[in-house]
Amino acid sequence: MGLIKWNPAGEIEPIEDDFSRILDSFFGFNLVPAVRNESKWTPRVNVEESENGFEITAELPGMDKKAISIEVQDGALAIRGEKNIEKEKKEANYHILERSHGKFERVFRLPKHVDINKIEANYNDGVLKINVPKTKSAKPKEIKIDVK
Repeated sequence: MGLIKWNPAGEIEPIEDDFSRILDSFFGFNLVPAVRNESKWTPRVNVEESENGFEITAELPGMDKKAISIEVQDGALAIRGEKNIEKEKKEANYHILERSHGKFERVFRLPKHVDINKIEANYNDGVLKINVPKTKSAKPKEIKIDVK
């Protein structure tokens, strides 16, 4: 199961976000602008294979489940979403208002031995879990053979 589309520029954004968090923790407010015009972000995704299927776990903190879509088309599973966050902090001598907006898309090529009609998704506490079951013919079989 592989990722279809890779955006090398997307590797820089997590570094920028880490740097921004360091500055935020040191100075008490974010010195790096958090607003990107129609920015794309890449959520962290983990894919695990088991005997019965695949589990895809995506970290989508702060997202409303209504802003997430999951589709299967032409042998690929696509996870798409849009994130809109607004943070406001008012103190006696300053006022900070940060807005961030971003879209994402992660696409995975599905193996032929999965049952696309039984795919299930669950979103809880910012974590999306998608279970992609294997077909019965793809599951390993154990056959006992008597030794004569």
